[in-house]
Amino acid sequence: MAPETFGVYEFCGKKEEVLYVGKAKNIKKRISSYFNKTKKNKKTIALLKKTSRIRYTLVSNETDALLLENNLIKKYQPKYNILLKDSKSYPWICIKKEAFPRVFQTRKIIDDGSFYFGPFASTKTTKTLIRFLHKLYPLRTCSLNLSEEKVKKNKYSVCLEYHIGNCLGPCVQKQDEQNYLFAIDQIKNLLSGGVSVVIQNLTKKMLEHSKNLEYEEAKKIKDRLVSLEDYRSKSMIVSPKLDDVDVFSLVQKNKLSFVNYLKIINGSVVQSYNLEVRDVFCDSPEEILDRAIGFLRTRFKSKTKKVFSSHKIKNTFYNFLIATPVIGDKKKLIDLSVKNAKQALLERLFLKERSREKSASNSVLKTLSSDLFLKKPATHIECFDNSNIQGNFAVGSCVVFRNGVPAKKEYRHFNIKTVKGADDFKSMEEIVYRRYSRLLRLGESIPSLIVIDGGKGQLGSAVKSLKKLGLLEKTDVIGIAKKLEIIHKYGDVEPIYLNKRSASLKTIQKIRDEAHRFAIKHHRKKREKSLLKNSLELVKGIGKKTILKLLDHYGSLEKIKSAKQKDLERIIGKSRGKLLFEQINFKQL
Repeated sequence: MAPETFGVYEFCGKKEEVLYVGKAKNIKKRISSYFNKTKKNKKTIALLKKTSRIRYTLVSNETDALLLENNLIKKYQPKYNILLKDSKSYPWICIKKEAFPRVFQTRKIIDDGSFYFGPFASTKTTKTLIRFLHKLYPLRTCSLNLSEEKVKKNKYSVCLEYHIGNCLGPCVQKQDEQNYLFAIDQIKNLLSGGVSVVIQNLTKKMLEHSKNLEYEEAKKIKDRLVSLEDYRSKSMIVSPKLDDVDVFSLVQKNKLSFVNYLKIINGSVVQSYNLEVRDVFCDSPEEILDRAIGFLRTRFKSKTKKVFSSHKIKNTFYNFLIATPVIGDKKKLIDLSVKNAKQALLERLFLKERSREKSASNSVLKTLSSDLFLKKPATHIECFDNSNIQGNFAVGSCVVFRNGVPAKKEYRHFNIKTVKGADDFKSMEEIVYRRYSRLLRLGESIPSLIVIDGGKGQLGSAVKSLKKLGLLEKTDVIGIAKKLEIIHKYGDVEPIYLNKRSASLKTIQKIRDEAHRFAIKHHRKKREKSLLKNSLELVKGIGKKTILKLLDHYGSLEKIKSAKQKDLERIIGKSRGKLLFEQINFKQL
């Protein structure tokens, strides 16, 4: 017969595997409730079917029950428990329990009486905070044993940290332990959110030094106070009316759940933590949040009796009040917590989507490599196109795709230099040669597939350049003809006909269209710039240097036309600005 007291119970299967772990104020009543329920959910029905025996452990209070429950869930990872994905790799700030305590970052929590503050979302945050603390208080960073016996034996000598003012030399008795521990107490207050207490203590000490005519020491403390005031102004003050409180919220989407925990001390947010929940059996939001509140309060050793929650929770176990505010500053806290939880959820969904896209892209690239019989997997593809109007403003483009994704920073455009008139074949030969001669010169990788926008003629021109550079054996080259979308591959007698609905053809078309877009964009820009220059040259008294200056500043003719006289005078001088603004020819551009 189960006792009527605090404890933790375990539902076990036929092979003694732990299926579910729970906590209770009254173990007898709690276990009985599983069998007495008239309406059982799917999870409970499945659990009871697989349970062969129930075992329990008695504890003296609810805190011990919470700790034991969390430890057992982490140990056994029961199938029917909500799994709280809490990584142990988050960084903490440790104040070591030792003579002249060190303050440093750690990822391991050792139960040796040291003070731990955290965990933090990133090492960047902890390092910034530790630098700030060391700036306020000169602390030792060495791992020497500075016990009273060791220091009195004069075994140590000061290091560089002492000479540059980062340490006051406790190893050679230049700083007494009482003075050092005062700084440690202030740091503990700071990490716990008590900035006001630290400022009060330092102000009192500064006045004492000033009264004793110790102005240098008073000035040092004053500098610390300035830094602290700046630190306090940057921290988030929610409401000066609020005391210490824990805030919890839950958001869910696409079977993903995130719980946010905000720790409020003296009206300030001193900590924010997001916990991902893996809910296999679709428990209610209230059940998930109830489980997370117990877990997080135990994890962070919170003792405050005030807890705000985004969902109404029946307070059957805890000896603290759980409220769900609907108005005022308290509701704003819930909104702030929800905002943090939503951000964590969105980031997780983004990473999930990106992983899915990458997987889909890899699958398409494998199919493409197979359909075109490529020498290497098509992880690096480059595509070329050129554009001109009757031989004028001739340009070329090269777009780069890595793992099926555009690598826009590697895109290149070319101004055709050696070709006169409209000659697409020679233009293609030029840009391909220029592209890969440069890559060879820089020692960069050659793509596994080169795509040419055009038929046999453009493909043959590209092949000429690749032959000159000795690259034909290292890569595959194809040309895709417009309208019919026939693919010509170098080395094959017959063209390749891909199904119009195939992922391979769609991928090639996507890359070809991107090269075309990039070429047209550069062509239009070059053409517009030329026309703009010609238009501005009609204005008497305005030279090429002035035109270039105006173009660099405004970027287009329309913007120059709409500019005010004062702005023009500021850019190109008073006389030329006035001349440009007033001339009729300019107004007719």
